[in-house]
Amino acid sequence: MARRSQGTKLHLLCHAIGLSDLMERASQRSDKLHSLSTSLNKDLDSHFPPMGRVMMPRPSMCHTSLQTPKDKEQALRVSENELISLARSLLLAWNDPLLLLSSEAPTLSHPSNGDISSKIRELQDYSKSLGDGLDMLVNKYISSIPFKGGDLGNDKTSRLINFHFLMSCFRRDSHKIDSFLKVLRCRATKMRPETC
Repeated sequence: MARRSQGTKLHLLCHAIGLSDLMERASQRSDKLHSLSTSLNKDLDSHFPPMGRVMMPRPSMCHTSLQTPKDKEQALRVSENELISLARSLLLAWNDPLLLLSSEAPTLSHPSNGDISSKIRELQDYSKSLGDGLDMLVNKYISSIPFKGGDLGNDKTSRLINFHFLMSCFRRDSHKIDSFLKVLRCRATKMRPETC
């Protein structure tokens, strides 16, 4: 019963805050999420073995390869419900991989593994916060995208390469989430599309 009343409170809060304010908050959180993932990728790149770049899988191999708008013009033609659903689906798809990255980061063969571990925890916090906000906006069932991983490898090089690959996938997806939410924020505030 408490759960139901909590959901009702969230629903009432959603209406009390206003759509444009909710979208602004979601956009700010997604911007921070993408900024953190970009920073993490730069940290990883700073000590990435040259052979690792050759061995790292292509972005098309990411577990979240969904059909999504490729650019702003395409995103502007997608309905609000579909953009929210895409953003939420991408975010949900990263729950398990972020747990894996979080557990692997402290033992990663990288001189900045402490900073990387800290940033991964921060990514998890922002991801949860953004997810909670999107939950307030989503009223329909969203299917999740399965993550079929759980092991980054046995040797130091494989673990570093696979860690970096997973982070590059997250960076790509966080950019998509951020872009979708910025389009939605523009629509909620009734801005002209060309100014978004």
